[in-house]
Amino acid sequence: MSKTYRIGVLGGDGIGPEVISESVKVLKVVSRKQGFGAEFVDYPFGADHHQKTGEFIPESAFREIQTLDGVLLGAIGDPRYKPGFLEFGIVMRLRRGLDLYVNLRPIKLYAEHLCPLKGKKPADIDMLVCRENTEDAYCTEPRFEKKGTPDESVSQEMRYTRRGIERIIRYAFDRARERRKKLTLVDKANAIQAHDLWRRIFEEIGKGYPDVARDTAFVDATCMWMVKNPEGFDTIVTTNMFGDIITDLGAMIQGGLGIAAGGNIHPGRVSVFEPIHGSAPKYKGQKKANPLAAILAGGMMLEHFGEKPAAVAIETAVTRLLNSGRIASIGTDSGIPTDRTGDMVVEELGR
Repeated sequence: MSKTYRIGVLGGDGIGPEVISESVKVLKVVSRKQGFGAEFVDYPFGADHHQKTGEFIPESAFREIQTLDGVLLGAIGDPRYKPGFLEFGIVMRLRRGLDLYVNLRPIKLYAEHLCPLKGKKPADIDMLVCRENTEDAYCTEPRFEKKGTPDESVSQEMRYTRRGIERIIRYAFDRARERRKKLTLVDKANAIQAHDLWRRIFEEIGKGYPDVARDTAFVDATCMWMVKNPEGFDTIVTTNMFGDIITDLGAMIQGGLGIAAGGNIHPGRVSVFEPIHGSAPKYKGQKKANPLAAILAGGMMLEHFGEKPAAVAIETAVTRLLNSGRIASIGTDSGIPTDRTGDMVVEELGR
């Protein structure tokens, strides 16, 4: 009997529900074609829900989420709240509560015309960033001194643990072994002495992967090389903060946020998949947002489930649409309504 996956759907704020609706549409079709089941569980959490109830994710709902196979997350953020308030209450609750220690970001050029870099083709931009997702400055408390005075200062620790570093580096080596067998550690060890721990663990674990070539790069140099020579990267492992920065740069060289998908993963457990763009509240309800990143995030979730043929089918459909010119732009200027783009992916799956 075929497997049925239970998938949480958390559309969130702004354009989030619109793009996630198209991802669900595609998942329903591809699951039927590939012979497995998909059951969707909707959650209302986001700004509107918080306005009504004052809650982020209640404990009862969080316990239910822990029993699911995966979660699709649209986007969190609303101008009625200060930056980070909703994100910390919902996104960080999921990442830390579910111990999603891998933030996985494929940076892949699907069509040459999307790339802003001169002369770069799809073969030149195909890398995988494994970002540590539960430590660093994102997960420590700020310490304010003399707040509100001319002498105010604040500090927030970039805290790393051996356990946290070991597991993301080992995961990255495993992924590199599946790809082109090259892994780059991105850090700032020349200026941040705490990154010596990353370097030592990288070398220790690397000895167990003699088939994987390894090198290191400072984060500032990495940003330059991603623009100048993106073909030089295969798999990257890095800290939470640096991973956040370089994957946005990666999104731009692959064509923009409208095509960039990501996963928050704990191997073997319920994990969360999302387009990496924001909630873009000014476009809410206008059907201008491109849902391809959300659709590709659904494909990443299927790969996490072990449904590789279904994941490949989604990526192939998106690639064909982009290369054929039927979707010439992935921005809000495409002229193609959000739901029509989802329909086009479904039609391509049927070819």
